[in-house]
Amino acid sequence: MDFGNYSVGFKHYTVSDSTRTYSRIYDFINQKIPRPIPISIWYPSRQNTNGKKKLKVLDYLEILKEEEEWEHLPNEQILKWFYYANTPENQEHLTEITKAYSELEFGNNKFQVVIYTPSYQASSIENFALCEYLASHGYIVISSPSRGTETRWFGRNNAKEMETQARDVEFLIKEASKFPIADSNKITTMGFSFGGLANILAITRNDKIKAIVSLDGTERYQYGLLQKSPFFEPEKVDVPYIHMAQKDIPEQVLKEDNIDPELNSKFQLFDSITNSNAYRLKFENLTHSYFSTLGVLFGQRDKRQDKNDSEIMESYKLVSVYALNFLNAYLKNDESALKFIEDHTLDNGIKKGLLTKQSKKANSQNFTFKDFNELALQQDYNNLYELYVATKKAHPMMEIPESNLNTLGLQLVFNPNTSGQGIHVFLLATKLYPNSANLFDSLGEAYLFMGNKKKAIESFERSLKLNSHNPNAIDRLKQLKE
Repeated sequence: MDFGNYSVGFKHYTVSDSTRTYSRIYDFINQKIPRPIPISIWYPSRQNTNGKKKLKVLDYLEILKEEEEWEHLPNEQILKWFYYANTPENQEHLTEITKAYSELEFGNNKFQVVIYTPSYQASSIENFALCEYLASHGYIVISSPSRGTETRWFGRNNAKEMETQARDVEFLIKEASKFPIADSNKITTMGFSFGGLANILAITRNDKIKAIVSLDGTERYQYGLLQKSPFFEPEKVDVPYIHMAQKDIPEQVLKEDNIDPELNSKFQLFDSITNSNAYRLKFENLTHSYFSTLGVLFGQRDKRQDKNDSEIMESYKLVSVYALNFLNAYLKNDESALKFIEDHTLDNGIKKGLLTKQSKKANSQNFTFKDFNELALQQDYNNLYELYVATKKAHPMMEIPESNLNTLGLQLVFNPNTSGQGIHVFLLATKLYPNSANLFDSLGEAYLFMGNKKKAIESFERSLKLNSHNPNAIDRLKQLKE
């Protein structure tokens, strides 16, 4: 993969959520403790790395041991203990050097945040290569393991476990805000498999989440599970969404493994999304487990459907590239990245047969004043008319009510910390509604609040010209001209 210009720092530590309880299952005692949240974080750094050692794959698997509550397990037991074949090839993978350094200094900029949610009962480090890649391109990636509500393991109620993981996502959002380099108002959730379900729930109640990346997320395959949640409402999936899926499951595998053939075609969540731009990608050389680093490195190949190692790796790199461009497009407003996401795969130089893509635009009728205000807030209420023109072009049915602009402008102006932003809102409002005596009256009040009597007089005079019976403008002008 083409890593970015930042060195990648990595930290791992554990904090506790005192609002929930938990039991270490292998301690075989009844003691309840605050829910432990092991955290892995990858971040951009400009520190000189001369003389510093990069992490090995084994270093990550030692974190897997800790999260599985087998922290004292001898390293030579790791592979066969944790689901992977103890082959000479896999032993060699353990010694491979990664891109991350332990405990580097944080970069000096503000960086957008990606919350990574692992697959069913999986480790925070299951996709370490993708997390390193994103950090090298200027993102903070923070992850915790997929753990059950009561213990390390999930119970029989997957709806409850889905909600638990969604609450873990919300915990990580708060944790991210503690890092001074984190732009915690621009967060993306990125989940693999079962983690995709938690991310859909999290977006329904977290306005800081601005986009969703799904790595063959289970929201495609278990829509019924989502519907069991009292928090799930399809219309609340109102941020850009990309789902990257495995190849169609071969008929032989469907029959032998008793899999519903509809899994190859049915995607109720995608079909229900109307309030955001949404993308479906299908990677013809990937089966489900290869959307994670550990799957690519250690997964046992299924001769009935898996491609060879080089083909799998090629597509895994493509997953990373699409994830990065999607983040750049919607978190950094990068036009070239958006073009990459929107273009046909062949136009992006991707060989025919590797990848197919579908997309859908947000319903313009559903683009509201709140959506416009979100965009305005992101640019600190500067250049609002240019934003209005661009947004109106993309969403012709968008309405910007005069009353909403008036209320927003006053709310901002009367807060001493945002008075200038309120003036910008009123300047847009009076440009869109040049015959509104009320808006010019409010603009006069705004200038008066800020101590600009000259501008206040001009605004009240304009209001009076539009409505000669405006008592407030008459009184204010009398006071100001005395």
